[in-house]
Amino acid sequence: MSIVPHTVLRPFGVNPTSRYLRRHASLGLRASSVDATNRKDDLETESSKKKRTKKSPLEALHDDGFGSVTMKDYLEAARPMMPKDDAGPGPPRWFCPLECGRPVVDKAPLLIFLSGVDGVGMELILHHKSLGKVFEVCCFHIPVNDRTPFEATSSAKSPLQAILPLLEVVPSNLPVTYPDLLRYLIGNPLNVAMVSIQNNHSPQETLQEFSESLTSMLPFVSCLFISQELAHVIRMDTLVWKLKLLKSGVAYANSQLHAVQAEVLLLASGNENLPPSGEADRLFKTLKKCKVRYFRNRGDKLLMEDGFNLLTVIKGASMYRRSRQRDPVTDYLPPTLSEFKRTYGEDFKLFHQLLSPVMLSTMKDGEIVRGLSGVPDKGPVLFVGYHQLLAMEMFALFEGFLGEKKTVIRTAAHQVFFVGNFEILRQELSLFDAFSMYGAVPVSPINTYKSFERNEFVLLYPGGVREALHRKGEGYQLFWPDQPEFVRMAARFGVTIVPFGCVGEDDFLQIVLDYHDLKNIPYIKDQIKSFNEDLTGIRDTVKGEEGNQTLHMPVVLPKVPGRMYFLFGKPIEMKGMDNVLTDRKEANQVYLQIKSEVENVMSYLKRKREQDPYRSITRRTLYRATRGPSAEVPTFDP
Repeated sequence: MSIVPHTVLRPFGVNPTSRYLRRHASLGLRASSVDATNRKDDLETESSKKKRTKKSPLEALHDDGFGSVTMKDYLEAARPMMPKDDAGPGPPRWFCPLECGRPVVDKAPLLIFLSGVDGVGMELILHHKSLGKVFEVCCFHIPVNDRTPFEATSSAKSPLQAILPLLEVVPSNLPVTYPDLLRYLIGNPLNVAMVSIQNNHSPQETLQEFSESLTSMLPFVSCLFISQELAHVIRMDTLVWKLKLLKSGVAYANSQLHAVQAEVLLLASGNENLPPSGEADRLFKTLKKCKVRYFRNRGDKLLMEDGFNLLTVIKGASMYRRSRQRDPVTDYLPPTLSEFKRTYGEDFKLFHQLLSPVMLSTMKDGEIVRGLSGVPDKGPVLFVGYHQLLAMEMFALFEGFLGEKKTVIRTAAHQVFFVGNFEILRQELSLFDAFSMYGAVPVSPINTYKSFERNEFVLLYPGGVREALHRKGEGYQLFWPDQPEFVRMAARFGVTIVPFGCVGEDDFLQIVLDYHDLKNIPYIKDQIKSFNEDLTGIRDTVKGEEGNQTLHMPVVLPKVPGRMYFLFGKPIEMKGMDNVLTDRKEANQVYLQIKSEVENVMSYLKRKREQDPYRSITRRTLYRATRGPSAEVPTFDP
């Protein structure tokens, strides 16, 4: 396990003055391969910033530019930033990469990047375009000949620290060419060469593109580390000096860790060229507000490897914010096109093929059609429905609305997806992170209120955990408490309510041990109790089974996959229904109407799925085999 120690993220809403950053960015330092004559037109002055009109929010599935830059671009951009031997020593300086452009969101927070051993400051180049849309990106450059001491953050357990005495006796004018040292400085060439290679290529095309990418890097790597012209870039004396800086800062950093109150996102990679695996655990336990993401199959240069998107990790960990306190509604950044392709083109591709979700909706005249044309195009909209076992319908919903309507659904989710107590359970981008990325917010009246204010699409499950973790024989049974408050809030904002249902859980999973079985097993009973004691009660005032929101993991067995079906009922317009705000009886009547609609929808789906000729996975597989893997599989006639 190794830590990526040179990345500092400051998403705290504190913006440096443009004058200060731009002044330091223009001290003869070239921030990209773009010609310097264009810099004045791209740099933003203080006065022009004040005149700038308000930016519109990012749209779902926007192009973030991720994957368009390769390691070759890094080497090209880094070379002109490396001075000759006779150049002055510095001082170290800040610069804003031109590739980042201007943020498209209001009050974009500051992201400070501290370079690695090479000191160039361009190691974030693969992420400049994506990060630049939502951050003010500022990078730190250390000239090769600079010898300014500073108190640094690192670890004394790096393998390079162990050979420091040996390096000190090596002639100072020698370039760094030892293979292990090069791999430490530039990472694994095989990993970085995979950057920007498209995943939808055939094996032959992938091999050819990879070969071309690796071949194009070789001249730059050779020039960067071996030629007489640029051998001074990572000279032995420079490497020794920087290793001493890291070593000198260890004691100071360790003595201050306990005092750190800021939120910290710790990224750890799997190779052991940097601190060992125990270092991540030590920092996690020492830092008070620390989140950890482990990338066990990646190398030291995590930021420059294929498929690693730093912005995706920040969003998934719920670390992006534009003020002192994060607002899960207003600080949310919608998924990008690259994130959507990665999630549903790779991570959930098998899930989609197994379930083959069918989306149906109801037009205003009552006609049921395939697709989501019956669902309103503009918010605010409130979807109210039934939670399937283990909430397995959620990602099919996200995909359906993003794919057809480019719309994010803000799901009111249980707090367990957001609290920090369970960070130790997470690795890389887990389901926890995916929920946050695709719009989930902690369930609360204030978050629903804010979402309606912003005309968003909101998803609510009145049955909550009790439905998602139902017992044996309780499939498709609603556990809604007698609390019609969401109806009143919908009437206040003129929200359109869309009742919906989903069936198919009984076609995939069989419950073997439910809550009643588990609570009779002594050890497991204690574990369930201990786990739930750390969570704030959501429905403590609700009596009966509707208020039983105990979290546990039922034991299930997979079945031969059937198919999943969604039906969105006829929209209910709440605009103008002011009587619901003051009359509890009227509100309860609308509440019962919605509940009845959900039950009717599920009855309809259970009946009609018997007429689906492609309900069997065998039939669906044969259909795709003859018409292509992306072909839409037919279903019953609505």
